[in-house]
Amino acid sequence: MCGELLILGKSVFRHTQDLRADVKEMMAQAETADAEEDERYGDQRGDELPAELARRETRLKAIREAKRALEARTREKAAAEGGDPKQARPKDQDQYNFTDPESRLMKGSDGFLQAYNAQAAVEPVLQLIVGQTVTAASNDKEQLMPMVEVIEQQSGQRPDEILADSGYCSEKNLEALESAENPEQRIEGYIATERQKHGEYKEPCPRGPLPANASRVDRMRRKLKTKPGRSVYAARKTIVEPVFGQIKQARGFRQFLLRGIEKVRGEWSLVCLTHNILKCYLSLLIIPYAP
Repeated sequence: MCGELLILGKSVFRHTQDLRADVKEMMAQAETADAEEDERYGDQRGDELPAELARRETRLKAIREAKRALEARTREKAAAEGGDPKQARPKDQDQYNFTDPESRLMKGSDGFLQAYNAQAAVEPVLQLIVGQTVTAASNDKEQLMPMVEVIEQQSGQRPDEILADSGYCSEKNLEALESAENPEQRIEGYIATERQKHGEYKEPCPRGPLPANASRVDRMRRKLKTKPGRSVYAARKTIVEPVFGQIKQARGFRQFLLRGIEKVRGEWSLVCLTHNILKCYLSLLIIPYAP
């Protein structure tokens, strides 16, 4: 029986060698045929999806991701406003930008556009930018106190007074300026209560006390109609407005070139830095006249 097994083993060995030779020859023929077909038809496998179907599948995947992002954004907003995130659903008019998802649809002077909200705080002597950042918020209502923190972080001191337009005005913001536990941390605010009409604050301040139930916004409106209030707020036109005019008009910076809020913040930081360098340089050129 051992001899029979030995003979059988030799037979199988010889048969395996023959099969290997046949397979090697077939593989060589297949490689030759593949090379000829690749040269003639390209290197596609032949089972790829049609271009139109592949595009649709890719777009469908992007739409699903956009839907998840909108749902997550809606839940975050609901939580921030004290609502129930589980019940929050995106509105029909909510939008998602595929080019730069972190940007938002905002209303500008030329209509609606996909944008970021660039913030800058300016000191009144040399018009230096003492605090700057970029947000994706479509309005400034939530930006007043964060900007105070930015000013303190970037310039090393907390402002004593703040002049701001009506975009920053709200009961919450005015309360935050007044309600610091340390009196030295309180900030004197001069914030427009609505979009200022021509000559609005030139009218005489109404006489008599405000009603006992007057809101902080009502008190701010009265404050800006007083002679000191009008004088202080009028200075805003010569402090911050010229800075944005110089950046946009004189230097031609009207849009961000990068995408993503972190990159945009870096771009805005560079713009503000160059503004400050120019202001410092110009201040050195102004030599006081000594008769």
